[in-house]
Amino acid sequence: MFQKILIANRGEIALRVLRACKELGIQTVVVHSTADADAMHVRLADESVCIGPPPSRDSYLNIHQIVAACEITGADAVHPGYGFLSENAKFADILAAHNITFIGPTGDHIRVMGDKIEAKRTAKRLGIPVVPGSDGAVTEEKEAKRVAAEIGYPVIIKASAGGGGRGMKVALTEADLEVALQTARTEAGAAFGDDAVYIEKYLQKPRHIEVQVFGDGFGRGVHFGERDCSLQRRHQKVWEEANSPALNAEERSRIGGICAKAIADLGYSGAGTIEFLYENGEFYFIEMNTRLQVEHPVTEAITGIDLVHEQIRVASGGGLSVKQEDIKFNGHAIECRINAEDPRTFTPSPGTISHFHTPGGLGIRVDSGVYSGYKIPPYYDSLIGKLIVHGRNRVECMMRLRRALDEFVVDGIKTTLPLFRDLVGNADIANGDYDIHWLEKYLAKGE
Repeated sequence: MFQKILIANRGEIALRVLRACKELGIQTVVVHSTADADAMHVRLADESVCIGPPPSRDSYLNIHQIVAACEITGADAVHPGYGFLSENAKFADILAAHNITFIGPTGDHIRVMGDKIEAKRTAKRLGIPVVPGSDGAVTEEKEAKRVAAEIGYPVIIKASAGGGGRGMKVALTEADLEVALQTARTEAGAAFGDDAVYIEKYLQKPRHIEVQVFGDGFGRGVHFGERDCSLQRRHQKVWEEANSPALNAEERSRIGGICAKAIADLGYSGAGTIEFLYENGEFYFIEMNTRLQVEHPVTEAITGIDLVHEQIRVASGGGLSVKQEDIKFNGHAIECRINAEDPRTFTPSPGTISHFHTPGGLGIRVDSGVYSGYKIPPYYDSLIGKLIVHGRNRVECMMRLRRALDEFVVDGIKTTLPLFRDLVGNADIANGDYDIHWLEKYLAKGE
């Protein structure tokens, strides 16, 4: 087991990893920018190192500063959390070159899954169902028209190196294709420095289903069930639940088994999430995230397994602590991402939190690094906390969520709490009847 882990992140995820380390008796080091000097994870860590000014590029994305912090403090491993350098293959390679363990997959696996075209090819080779589309990058309009005609309109054009909805355009007809192709390539080049794009069939009313997987790096793989992340705004997840209200036990077992086998065959090490669009009983691979997900707590709630403990165990060479038959699903869990944003316009709302009170009681968990008097800096992601609620079934979970949202108080800034209070009372949400377009349509109506 590791003696000292450096946590290369900030906010609630840094605090989440820190807590897991303390439970395992591992010393912690956190890095921080000057803007985060008063952050909760900095206060609670055994050691802290300031690595630069507020801009991420000068601090949390500064690989050389983070490696130097490891060497200064004697950290023998780095947990990257999510975002920032968590899916940076170069970072993983540099740590390995310095004999520091990256708590995550190999740089090679990060590269493969970070390239959306290569990821799709790999998924197909591993037996994972994929969305019909081009075999690789599409550069010419003539080729794009041929592919689109084969798979049928509408189609979606995606950036190969993309994420977060950037470099992504829909063409409903052939007449739309030329502009969509040019626009997607321009956006991809500007956002990612790579204008490669590919084409897929555009599904009309799919759900976003993701499967939590783990590999030990030696040919063993397991899955921890699925999460439904269909409530999204601008391709960003807002509300996640496990298990999905759209799947039955047979479908859950089938897609989970496919994913666990694929991870084992790949020789993958650590946590990963294989993401799908799901429509009319069929799953279609869209990407794999080679890190811990923001929404991992809902999986922990229904399995009773600490996924960060599992990450650390696997990275230290201890292998997986469970076999597939040991993993049981208990009840239902929902996570709401509480952001420092206007609940209608979603404009960021940095500032000082004058009062912060979290809900409590059976089945309630709040992952947050903020506190009363904390000043939210304007430089980073607007997530300030996650409310996770667990119940014996979805009905009980929704009732408990309604009560927890009523108890949650964040004064001094605007937050998305009012949005969730609206959603929990909506009939479609109560019935689990929604797809990836539902939330944006709901917001557009101004309900």
